[in-house]
Amino acid sequence: MYVIHRRTRDTTARLVSVATAVPENVIEQPRAQEHARAQFAHRIRDYERLASVFSSTGIERRHSVRALPWFSESHGWKDRSDAYLDGATRLFQEVAQRALDAAGLRPAAIDAVITVSSTGVTTPSLEARVLPHMNFRADVERTPIFGLGCAGGVTGLALAARLASARVGTTVLLVAVELCTLAFRLDRATKADVIATSLFGDGASAAIVSSDGSIPAIATFAGSTEHLWPDTLDIMGWAIDDVGLGVLLSRSLPGFVERRYRESFDEAVRRLELDPGRIGRVLCHPGGTKVIEAIESALELPAGSLDYEREVMRDFGNMSSPTVLFVLERAIAAGLCASTVLAALGPGFTASYVALERNA
Repeated sequence: MYVIHRRTRDTTARLVSVATAVPENVIEQPRAQEHARAQFAHRIRDYERLASVFSSTGIERRHSVRALPWFSESHGWKDRSDAYLDGATRLFQEVAQRALDAAGLRPAAIDAVITVSSTGVTTPSLEARVLPHMNFRADVERTPIFGLGCAGGVTGLALAARLASARVGTTVLLVAVELCTLAFRLDRATKADVIATSLFGDGASAAIVSSDGSIPAIATFAGSTEHLWPDTLDIMGWAIDDVGLGVLLSRSLPGFVERRYRESFDEAVRRLELDPGRIGRVLCHPGGTKVIEAIESALELPAGSLDYEREVMRDFGNMSSPTVLFVLERAIAAGLCASTVLAALGPGFTASYVALERNA
């Protein structure tokens, strides 16, 4: 299934700014490996072979809203929800302010706010808790989104572009914040839990998108589309129980990407009416080393081509939805290609795409 949204001639959505933020607690990968061994080695057969994932991810460090000793304690829904609310609201405010500063805008300039987060649940939603303290307008339109997982950064950016294009002069703030580490579990001892403790980190990203032509912009949106594969619900997602959220991650994911990703990418390029020869770079959500390699293979890219993706993995791990905007931030700093496609895979199983054209 594909859903396509392309910009109209009258209300062009433009990318104005991108910002990122991470919490203060740094977890170096060797320490994470030691912690996981203490928790899982005596409970999982052939653990040491499985533990090689800590060195094969290419990750050197990650960030967390809680220090490592917190994860040696038993925590249920209440503790995890309190940690999510505390950490996510602080990251939301920090990254939103950075995006505003980068754009040279005041909060009053924002007409709509999209919040993407799948690692915690709170009602009132995050932006409702934060925006009044940052002097946003009372009539700002709010759209909180749950359940997109790793695809949320790209899908959220596509939605921001559609909202900006709906009315001339509309400016939208997108914030993606995920606290993946809060799903680290002591009560379970599965391969997926070991992989999660080797891979996931916490972080937030933000972007400002506007159809106000007077605001200087980085790039123009050339369209967006998605692909949902049938019968793939078990590839990734959450298991929900009395303790909290537990990661579901199929070992078949890299192989699926290598076999099936190219079909969705080629169809996305066709539907967006892009010239494949003009696409200077595909910026991907780095789900993991094997997934990055699978995407390079599927798209017939030289090994190592997805270098920004590997750098973000090295420094932050997989932060779910915000991660692709960390990649975009690095690409912008290095000089965005004339034609760029942002891509992310997420639960569903879904591929999400956004096309950008660099502004002169």
